[in-house]
Amino acid sequence: MKIGMFMTRYPPSRKSPIIPEVVRLLVEWGVTVDPIYADEQLTDLAHIHVEHDLYVLKSGADLALSLAGALHAAGAQIVNPYPVAAIMRDKIIATRVLQAAGLPVPSTYVTNHLEELAPLLDEGPLVIKPYRGSQGRGVHVVWDSDELNNVRANQDLIFAQRYYKPEGRDLKIYCIGGQVYGVKRIWPAQTYEEKLGEPFVVTPELHQIALRCGQAFGIEVYGLDVIVNDGKFYVVDISSFPGFKGVPDAALRLADYIYSVGQRVISGQPFLPAFEKGRFV
Repeated sequence: MKIGMFMTRYPPSRKSPIIPEVVRLLVEWGVTVDPIYADEQLTDLAHIHVEHDLYVLKSGADLALSLAGALHAAGAQIVNPYPVAAIMRDKIIATRVLQAAGLPVPSTYVTNHLEELAPLLDEGPLVIKPYRGSQGRGVHVVWDSDELNNVRANQDLIFAQRYYKPEGRDLKIYCIGGQVYGVKRIWPAQTYEEKLGEPFVVTPELHQIALRCGQAFGIEVYGLDVIVNDGKFYVVDISSFPGFKGVPDAALRLADYIYSVGQRVISGQPFLPAFEKGRFV
């Protein structure tokens, strides 16, 4: 089995042991794993061909996503499939998919002009985020119209959601092949230990919400950011192939999932039947 894995090389100061351990386990099980650091190399597009049984799109870099799209167009099998990974990078599209599936998300608004949000603040605060942002960068909670002047949007397009103050720590929900794991984490997490958070038992209601999110996109590896306010759950973000920090035995679970997907691909079986039948083919 040959697997090409789109990865990001982090500086030594940033602790990120899970994916290297996933690679080590796969190699131990007889898999040939070729790391692909898209941002570190010159790529001749004419030489883009499907050379692996399976690709894993772990990197969140724009170039990695584009090269995965080129491979997808050439027939490559990718975890997660390029169309879904691309959609989930755009909070506008991803949020609308969740809304259409009946998932609990805050009221969400988009505009090109910050001042158009002012009337909405009469009903309560808003949280403004980059629509293609991640890791909490560029997030602002705005309580009144005067504060809009202090928001410096990095792009013309403004993405805003109704803000609900979390009751306790933020909830990170991780899903791997139908299994659901919960981690409580402070926000914003600064140290590696804070990012590991504290595992918690996922309630039946939250378990169902998590699985329905995956079904909405037709994928099996993803993460959710959930807050609790007044006893209600709200899905405030969703990501394709997150870091899985704090999940017990995360590397082993991910390696086992990737290996099983590769086996299905080699045997000619669709590895994501829901995706094949879904809207994102």
